Amino acid sequence: MDEDAFHKALDNAKVPVLVLDQKWHRLFAVSGKPDSVLEKEKKLRDLLAEQGQLNIDLKNVKKIKNQLMKDIVDNMEGEEGSKHISSQKMDEDKRLIDEANEKIASIEDRLMELPKEISLANTELMFDTMSFCYSKIRTNLSDISEISEWIKNIRLELKKNIIRKQNREINNREIYSYMHDIFGKDVLNLFDIRFEDENGTSFLINSVSSHTADSTEKIDETKQSDNEKDIDDSADTEGIGNNNDSENNDTGSIDGTVISENQVKEDSERPRENINDTGIHRKNDSLS
Repeated sequence: MDEDAFHKALDNAKVPVLVLDQKWHRLFAVSGKPDSVLEKEKKLRDLLAEQGQLNIDLKNVKKIKNQLMKDIVDNMEGEEGSKHISSQKMDEDKRLIDEANEKIASIEDRLMELPKEISLANTELMFDTMSFCYSKIRTNLSDISEISEWIKNIRLELKKNIIRKQNREINNREIYSYMHDIFGKDVLNLFDIRFEDENGTSFLINSVSSHTADSTEKIDETKQSDNEKDIDDSADTEGIGNNNDSENNDTGSIDGTVISENQVKEDSERPRENINDTGIHRKNDSLS
C-alpha cells in the first residue's frame, strides 16, 4: 500500500483519544514510554486541558451575560426619579455585554479549531505508538526464537543426561548384585559399614544394599521349595531314564524359547538359580 492510500484509509478510521484510554497506557507497562511518545502525549493532554477550560469559561461568560441582560430589563422598569442612575447603569451593562459577546466569540472560535488540532496530535501519537509497539514485537519475536532454540537444546541434553543417570543406576545395581553373589551377605555388610564410615557414601550403599537385601530374602524363601522340587525331579528322572535315548531330539517351549530335553537335563544339573536385585532369576557366574 502506498503512502497516499495509507493516509487516506487512516483519515476514515475512527481512532479514540489515546491518552484517555487505559489500555493504551498498558502498552508501555513493561518497557515504559519512550521520549517521543511522552512529548506527544503532553501536547495532546495540553490541548485537551485547554478545550476543557474553554468550555468552562464559555459557560461562565454566558451566565454573566444573561445576568447583565436581566439587570438591564430591571433598570428599564425602574421609577422616574432613578432614570438617570438607571441610564448610567444600563450603559455600563451594555459595555459589559459587548465584552462578553467578544469573549464568547473568541472562545467559540478557539473551540472550533481545537478538535482538528487534537485529532492531529492524536494521530501523531498513534504513529509513535505503532512504531514503538511493532519494534517491541519484532524484538520479542527474536527473543522467542532464541529461547525456543535454547529450550530445544536443553531438552536434548536433558534426555541424554536422563539416559546417563539411568545407565549408572543400572550399573550400580549390577555391580552390587555381583559383589553380593561373589562375597556373600556377611562380608558385604562389613564393607558397607567401612565405606559408610570412611567415605560417607552411606546413601549410595544403603540404597543399593536395601534393594539387594529384599532380593536375598526372596532367595532364602525359594531355596527350601527348590530342595523339595529336587527330590520330586530326581524321582521323575529315574522313572523316565530308559526313554531318554529315543527322545533326545524332542523339544519343548518355555516362554516362547525352544529348548531340547538334553538342555533341560544339563540345566538341572547346574547350580540352582539366584535372584538378582531386580527380582529376575539369573544363573551363578563362575570365576576363572
